[in-house]
Amino acid sequence: MNAKPPVKERSEEMASTMSGDEQAAIRRLANDLHRLNQSVMMAVDAGVSVELIRSARHHGGSGNWGDLLTPIIVKNA
Repeated sequence: MNAKPPVKERSEEMASTMSGDEQAAIRRLANDLHRLNQSVMMAVDAGVSVELIRSARHHGGSGNWGDLLTPIIVKNA
């Protein structure tokens, strides 16, 4: 059985085949996801439950797509 290389090595290999614009978009997405995760943790710590669900899928027209998210917030009684 062939094991996949660790995530860091796979992502570095993939990044080496991307254009500068693609790499910048991925860095921006990673930063935004980090901030989103921090916001989710703060909301949970403030007393609500948060579920992120796919609300739509954006198609870029050249075979690329991305999931769009919407939060479901639950206040526990």
